[in-house]
Amino acid sequence: MVELFEQLKHKINGKNKIIVFPEGEDARIQGAAVRLASEGLIKPILLGDEKLIAATASSKGFDLSEVKIINPLKYNAADLAELNAKLVERRKGKTDSEIAEKWLQDVNYFGTMLVYTGKADGMVSGATHPTGDTVRPALQIIKTAPGSSRISGAFIMQKGDERYVFSDAAINIDIDAPTMAEIAVQSAQTAKVFDIEPKVAMLSFSTKGSAKSPLVDKVIEATKLAKKLAPELADQIDGELQFDAAFVETVAAAKAPGSQVAGQANTFIFPSLEAGNIGYKIAQRLGGYEAIGPILQGLAQPVSDLSRGANEEDVYKVAIITAAQAITQ
Repeated sequence: MVELFEQLKHKINGKNKIIVFPEGEDARIQGAAVRLASEGLIKPILLGDEKLIAATASSKGFDLSEVKIINPLKYNAADLAELNAKLVERRKGKTDSEIAEKWLQDVNYFGTMLVYTGKADGMVSGATHPTGDTVRPALQIIKTAPGSSRISGAFIMQKGDERYVFSDAAINIDIDAPTMAEIAVQSAQTAKVFDIEPKVAMLSFSTKGSAKSPLVDKVIEATKLAKKLAPELADQIDGELQFDAAFVETVAAAKAPGSQVAGQANTFIFPSLEAGNIGYKIAQRLGGYEAIGPILQGLAQPVSDLSRGANEEDVYKVAIITAAQAITQ
């Protein structure tokens, strides 16, 4: 199997996707942006004070000649007025022009508006901001994609030729049946971004009625709802399945004979955030899988949230994923 990021780079190469980075003064962001621009993978926009950006670049030896820089506080007056008007319109009476003006001085709101208005194809933030500062503007302005009422967070788990989707492991604390169903459909779409033909397992501690509990009933109902939400995926979603039945062919043959997913699953939907978060960390730390993410799912346009502990390589990879999401969407 072609290495994941080589595959994604091939997908985005030549597509000229524009990715905005609100934290343009950060050396990690600049290093990744320079690399992405020099490789011709994306067209980066750095937001921030141009003097501080230049000072960081000088100290690190970065050549920003191929990188666009915008200071939101010095943005062209006519273009800023246009962003303000579109923000007020988008908020439908919840935000007036004065509040919009203040919001647009914030790099995350400004970057989100560039994405919303088509001036950028996606946004990558979170290296110096908490998750809420990245996600909040996206939910207020970009909002969820048609058919989605919430967002979720997936991880791509990779080791050698193996590649799986684990979801939700980052966002939704209380997962009821409708939420789990939406997460399943969103995760199937994420799988396709990474050229994984989704086989979606709705996970439980029960397989096909082996245990009785309201928790099991939730997963059974979620499976039915997911098939209704995405009838084209009906044969690629199954549950309720224990992880071994979803993953191991011999176990699947005994516990879920006839299933088109059991024993072949590559997209795993956990019934709670705690299960998903614990599950991906066990796979990462004990199983030796690389955990790529969290990848935000369900937004109408792609916005990605970095960890504040991210390094330059993490920023580089997340930007590639964001550009690939923009192409798929």
